[in-house]
Amino acid sequence: MAVTRGFTGKQREQTEADRLPPGQALTSDFPVLSAGPTPQVKLENWMFTLKHGPQIIARWTWSEFNQLPQSKMTRDIHCVTTWSKYNTAWQGVMVDDILAAAGIDEATAFTLAHGYDDYSTNVPTADLTGGKAMVATLYEGKPITPDHGGPARLVVPHLYFWKSAKWIHTLQFTDRDTAGFWEERGYHMYGDPWREQRYSGD
Repeated sequence: MAVTRGFTGKQREQTEADRLPPGQALTSDFPVLSAGPTPQVKLENWMFTLKHGPQIIARWTWSEFNQLPQSKMTRDIHCVTTWSKYNTAWQGVMVDDILAAAGIDEATAFTLAHGYDDYSTNVPTADLTGGKAMVATLYEGKPITPDHGGPARLVVPHLYFWKSAKWIHTLQFTDRDTAGFWEERGYHMYGDPWREQRYSGD
């Protein structure tokens, strides 16, 4: 399976001081956090779906999804529980390429990401496109383990990591900004680490 291109855009050189958002602490581990039990998703049953509201736009099996253009990205990630991890390496399908494969030129302004654990989170569509996000299937060159969201997870590295939904199966385009699991429980609707948008009043 060839990797067709890299993550778009050239990052400027950063110092250690400006890589770490306020209130965060650097870790070399990769802590496992989730809202409930880890689902065990068999690849033969895995499906990835695009929806507009309740309407299905496109759907891929695991095999079909892995035939879409593959990209790599290495990015720092930041968890709302205050840990950050540098240089995490992912491979998968950019959201831009998913939309292109479905023939979508322009989606609605808002998106809900849904996981096999019944988890959901809202992300502005503009934060998923333009080379900003992917549905990842590999971490550090290996299949993503179930505890870290495998077989596939959303990766939106510039937002707090609860926005990077584990065990993803659907991106649902919506006409309004609809709160997901943690947002309904008081987390911020956007979640920018650099503005410390952890909770609804931040």
